[in-house]
Amino acid sequence: MLSQNKYEIEAILLGTGTSQGVPVIGCDCPVCQSEDEKDKRLRSSLLLKINGQNFVIDAGPDFRQQMLREKVKTLRAILITHEHVDHIFGLDDIRSFNWLQKHPTDIYAEKRVQESIKRIFDYVFAEHNYPGIPRMMLHELTNQPFQIDGIEFIPIRCFHHKLPVYGFRVGNLSYITDTNFIPDEGIEKLKGSRILIINALREKKHISHFNLLEALDIIDKIKPEKAFLTHISHEFGTHEKIQSMLPENVFVAFDGQKIQLKDFE
Repeated sequence: MLSQNKYEIEAILLGTGTSQGVPVIGCDCPVCQSEDEKDKRLRSSLLLKINGQNFVIDAGPDFRQQMLREKVKTLRAILITHEHVDHIFGLDDIRSFNWLQKHPTDIYAEKRVQESIKRIFDYVFAEHNYPGIPRMMLHELTNQPFQIDGIEFIPIRCFHHKLPVYGFRVGNLSYITDTNFIPDEGIEKLKGSRILIINALREKKHISHFNLLEALDIIDKIKPEKAFLTHISHEFGTHEKIQSMLPENVFVAFDGQKIQLKDFE
């Protein structure tokens, strides 16, 4: 049974693009050349402001830029969906939070992902630490709910082609990225979400991401009040064009977008 805890949540889309971002280097397509700020997409990440604390889901290469843009000065924890570069390569920049908060940053990731973090950031975990390294406190994620300071997070097991990844639900907000399959157990955990943020790479089918029709099918199963599409490729089209194709309760997410969710007992 899912927790009945309710929270006042502000979700901020830190980035809504693919692993290459938008615009893509060297691309002259209409999307990459668009002057609409909503067509400028950093790597996908989400900031959750809950009960006065900041939580981030994924810290990709744009993490520093995203934290500066949103003027984030404190960070309670980072939750990692999976180990791909566009989701973890910003972890070195937690050094500023180490300095400001005078303690290591709590990072939640499943065991396989922790091993990748230890390999990529081997200097962090070396026997003789270099001064000034980012300090990380790793916590193991499993497919069970867990709490941080009384706030319950529910991992949602999904698959990125054959790679197991996690989405997350907190209160009545759920976030799913880099996914093309959600088992029935995960669908059940998502049901009842008032807000669903889900990846929709493009219209054409993709081997490891939902396309538009697949994302809309999941949205129809979950039936949230509102759904937001993220992890958008330049192949999908401009923000304006994509929005014109969507049902009235489905929206194209954009970088910096704020979503308010107030749930009280």
